[in-house]
Amino acid sequence: MKKTFIIMLSLLFAVIAEAQIRGNNISITVTPDHKDWNYKVGETAKFDVKVMRSGTTIDNAVVEYEAGPEMYPTIKKTLTLKDGTARFEGKMNKPGFYRVTINYNEKGKTYTGLCTAAFSPEKLVPSTECPDDFDAFWSNAIAEARKTELDPHRELLPERCTKDVNVYEVSYNNNAYGSKIYGILCVPVKPGKYPALLRVPGAGCRPYGGDVWSASQGVITLEIGIHGIPVTMKQEVYDRLHNGALNGYWEANLDNRDKMPYKRIFTGAIRSIDYIASLPEWDGKNLGVTGSSQGGMLSLVCAALDSRVTCFGAVHAAMCDHTASLEGKACGWPHYFYGDSNPDKTKVRNSGYFDGINFARRIKVPGWFSFGYNDVVVPPTTMWETYNTVTAPKALSIYQQTGHYWYQEQWDEWVAWLLKELKE
Repeated sequence: MKKTFIIMLSLLFAVIAEAQIRGNNISITVTPDHKDWNYKVGETAKFDVKVMRSGTTIDNAVVEYEAGPEMYPTIKKTLTLKDGTARFEGKMNKPGFYRVTINYNEKGKTYTGLCTAAFSPEKLVPSTECPDDFDAFWSNAIAEARKTELDPHRELLPERCTKDVNVYEVSYNNNAYGSKIYGILCVPVKPGKYPALLRVPGAGCRPYGGDVWSASQGVITLEIGIHGIPVTMKQEVYDRLHNGALNGYWEANLDNRDKMPYKRIFTGAIRSIDYIASLPEWDGKNLGVTGSSQGGMLSLVCAALDSRVTCFGAVHAAMCDHTASLEGKACGWPHYFYGDSNPDKTKVRNSGYFDGINFARRIKVPGWFSFGYNDVVVPPTTMWETYNTVTAPKALSIYQQTGHYWYQEQWDEWVAWLLKELKE
């Protein structure tokens, strides 16, 4: 009897261990009447709203309703939805995105649903201006950085290696001795020459595991950090840095283009290509770069500034069209001048050196773009503008419902596109 009880108790704990919290019982859907979420300027978009519990609508749901051009809502109301449903309408008389946001509060918790409709997005044009010495500035920055020898180091990480892939933590100099770039290098075990893929990071500070899977498919991969610190430490170290010394690094020293952190970060991405080019396993021909958010921006930077890059993938690329908010349009993360009626003129000018639009204007290699219309961090307005700006061969794959994240299908398509380009 005792033995049976112990077995049953063990099974119970096993079931508990497998159980997971998934989603919320309360949900809000906001659905447009065009399946592709796209409208022409002057058309009226209709949005159907449902506030639900257990998949059925909530009677007399009190909601906060907000609507208008993204980042600039013109309607803010509190409404009671008698049967938990409603239909709203919106239109735009110029290209852009119109967003409907519904917030419902119950027991102190707020639930949100939103939908963002596009109006002639293919006609969106960025506002940012390019500094006259943009090319000279970045050419000189890279040349100065290259005066410092790479002095590369690599350390095998046996616990991460597989039968097909050797995994290393690597480091090399960036723009000065002691200014390091650290990353995870994954190299196929089988001797040969391989294409390479540089994975550049989103904003923040974190450890990295490396792209072992792509390496198992016959591609050298290098996943880098940008803050000059090892990428294999405990998570708590990065959390402390993120909340301390690196807090807000993305907007530091914008009044001084040479001290702005992104000058060092951008040259670090180029030095990472230098490092890949030094590897005897690289085939010397095929080199891709990819990332999301800040990493999407870094992908644009590398594709624009380094002729060795043969393709890129940019997912919800940040840092594009910084000055759009000065014209009352949605601006790229980190929204430098949003809500600022009297911005510093030096910062406005300097932002042009770090604007993805100005890099997109210079790209000559194939690229894959993907993003969602419901992204409240990186506005779809700026992502469409960036896509429209690139004149090189390009592919666009929109996952309208996503915010600042991606679906599994989106990830699979992303990786498949890169592997196809690198192996052609």
